[in-house]
Amino acid sequence: MQSITQACRDQGWPAEVAAVIANREQASGLEWAAAMGIPTRVVPHRDHPDRASFDAALAREIDAFEPDYVLLAGFMRILTDDFVRHYAGRLVNIHPSLLPLFPGLATHRQALEAGVRVHGCTVHFVTPVLDHGPMIAQGVVPVCEGDTEDALAERVLSIEHVVYPAVASWLAHGRVELQDGKVTVDGVADRAFGLAPRAAAVSRGDEA
Repeated sequence: MQSITQACRDQGWPAEVAAVIANREQASGLEWAAAMGIPTRVVPHRDHPDRASFDAALAREIDAFEPDYVLLAGFMRILTDDFVRHYAGRLVNIHPSLLPLFPGLATHRQALEAGVRVHGCTVHFVTPVLDHGPMIAQGVVPVCEGDTEDALAERVLSIEHVVYPAVASWLAHGRVELQDGKVTVDGVADRAFGLAPRAAAVSRGDEA
């Protein structure tokens, strides 16, 4: 959230972060947002008897700001289908894996246990099916020998701070189109971040 806000201001996007809304008063971004002059709101989920009533209260707070898009960052609650449909085509999430690999929780542990050599993050539109919405962009990092979950998480976080602001910029400039479950971005052919070309020299040796 902070990287998106900073990029928006530094790069002069034709947009603004209208509000930062959390379900916990202790959410780390609230104090920072308030210091930046961004309106903040808290909708405690514990004040509501079920997910539907919480999501309805959350939607009321969001809609008061009339946003074009709703960007989720570190929001760990599963949203109801009604909430997701209310923001269809406008609700965006970042997930710490290269979807469709490793949906759900503990993605870094899943990656290490699976033995994959690359890991990363995916920014996608949210649909009622958890972690399966149309992909907008992905960021890729290597999985190194001896990696721990914490080390891998830190590496993924660094690419998240590149990918999510880039996607937010595309949205702000009206370059993202979602049609028939597929995403296109005007003027952007490559939406994979972190990939660098590598050359490999292989010597086969003498053959008998």
